[in-house]
Amino acid sequence: MILAIETSCDDTCAAVVTADGEIRSNAIASQGLLHEQYGGVVPEIASRRHLELIDAITADALEGAGAGLDDIETVAVTRGPGLIGALLVGLSSAKALAAARGLPLVPVDHLHGHVVAATLGKDPIEPPFVCLVASGGHTFVARVDEPSSYRLLGETLDDAAGEAFDKGARILGLGYPGGPAIDRLASEGDPEAFGFPRSLPARDGGAGLDFSFSGLKTSLLYKVRDLGEEETERRRADLAASYQAAVVAPLVARLAQAIEREGVANATLGGGVAANSALRSAAEQACHDLGVRLWIPPHALCTDNAAMIAAAARFSEPLAYPDYLDLDAAARLA
Repeated sequence: MILAIETSCDDTCAAVVTADGEIRSNAIASQGLLHEQYGGVVPEIASRRHLELIDAITADALEGAGAGLDDIETVAVTRGPGLIGALLVGLSSAKALAAARGLPLVPVDHLHGHVVAATLGKDPIEPPFVCLVASGGHTFVARVDEPSSYRLLGETLDDAAGEAFDKGARILGLGYPGGPAIDRLASEGDPEAFGFPRSLPARDGGAGLDFSFSGLKTSLLYKVRDLGEEETERRRADLAASYQAAVVAPLVARLAQAIEREGVANATLGGGVAANSALRSAAEQACHDLGVRLWIPPHALCTDNAAMIAAAARFSEPLAYPDYLDLDAAARLA
């Protein structure tokens, strides 16, 4: 069994996963309420909270799996990318747990975890497949021929989709995190009420697979300014629905474009934005129209979690004790 730890941002996570992809436990402690008063994650506060929670969450994961540390054969941990202080908490804990028993340690790329989250469970996705990852810090589309790696096809040129949601929610006076807040309010609005810009592919399919969301955020800011406080309040749901549609449309368009270009029969979503109801629905429809099967992980495997880190560890090379003792975290990975 694999014990995995994930602390790349503001969720303290631990999970126990078997070598064949069965999730025995997936414990997550969110810091959302802690950071809500600041309108976003405060790195130092997140790191200190991880220190307070890491032992309890690890114990919770082991208890949920009906296992003890003596049953663990491999320890996996997120090495990066992420907040460096937060990453160091998880990495230090994982190294200590592994070293105390002479176990191998697998350092995992957080984004690799999102890519292969759909390989877990009783009906795992099989390569080759195309994956759209959309989160607070990253947005890209990739091709996977072997689950041990992925090939980048396109990425955001500026803001990530999750960042666009958070900034849009802040402009609309909604809570943090912004994605779920906009998703809830958008269900009450008209997605065609406002024509926000969308970075869609050219009609001839000649455009690349990159994304851009910074202009969308600026467009919402100007629209709210032009409407004024009273009219913005009255039409807040329409603004949220139209803004959400403008984020979702290029994501789904690039996913469909990648599927057609790569000629694959399978596709999946990953990252926290994959929990968005409009994205899930639009992606399902697009894949149905293309005759492609789409795997959408459950919400707990879309947001940051340790089960996906264990999933990536299943296809990654472990480091033997004591080779990992000088391993360091990395805020960015190549």
